[in-house]
Amino acid sequence: MYKFKRQFLAGPYLIWIIGFIVLPILMILYYGITDSSGSFTLENILAIASPIHMKSLLLSLKTAVLCTIICLVLSYPLAMILNSLQLKSQSFVVFIFVLPMWMNFMLRILAWQLLLSNNGILNTILETIGLPKVQLLNTPSAVVFGMVYDFLPFMILPIYNAMSRIRKDIIDAARDLGAGNFLVFVKIILPLTVSGMISGIIMVFVPALTSFVISDLLGGGKVLLIGNVIEQEFMQNMDWNMGSGLSIVLMIFVIASMALMNSYNKEGEGTAVW
Repeated sequence: MYKFKRQFLAGPYLIWIIGFIVLPILMILYYGITDSSGSFTLENILAIASPIHMKSLLLSLKTAVLCTIICLVLSYPLAMILNSLQLKSQSFVVFIFVLPMWMNFMLRILAWQLLLSNNGILNTILETIGLPKVQLLNTPSAVVFGMVYDFLPFMILPIYNAMSRIRKDIIDAARDLGAGNFLVFVKIILPLTVSGMISGIIMVFVPALTSFVISDLLGGGKVLLIGNVIEQEFMQNMDWNMGSGLSIVLMIFVIASMALMNSYNKEGEGTAVW
């Protein structure tokens, strides 16, 4: 009886999953493999091979990879510094990086839109010190910068989580055996944080690959990612079949990334550090 009651409590979550995850995915699959008349076709999925769609997909992959690399390069040293501080409350570290995310996503990106504009704070500072203005807004660089700013916490937290799990006595034992800082890092710290890095890479790469709002606001419509193409098919062209077909291709990349994460993240290390 008690077991039945516990299963009954899971009912609302099951309804939520079916209504807002399963059914939308089934609708996307249906529209993606049918045409406007409802007949089966693979043209919507194969449309990814067209020059425009392939260019957008490759640009999305390039941008997502670049964003992921930058986040990794910035996050790993920062996670090491935070871990060396030996903070008593790990939840405080989470609070530090989650705090900016309390602000609305659109407001944060719009703020950077003002900062990177021709008359923004950055160009004003450059002009004050006698340097020429730089064109940042409406460029791929601005899009990458916005993605790095927005997704950086998702890289830092799993890496910091992995580092905080490393027992200090293991490092002390290595030093007692004569290992220097470089050898300790290469032989102990780096291997034990691989799963955290993999989790962070996937958690940054997936949203960066599917993003379209950041490229809209900071790219000014000049940076056309695959997410922007899909959004235009749905909202402007009202072509649900084409938009769904391209979404299926994008989902394949997401599923492959998640499968890669699961293969390297067997211990279940994620962002939970408290």
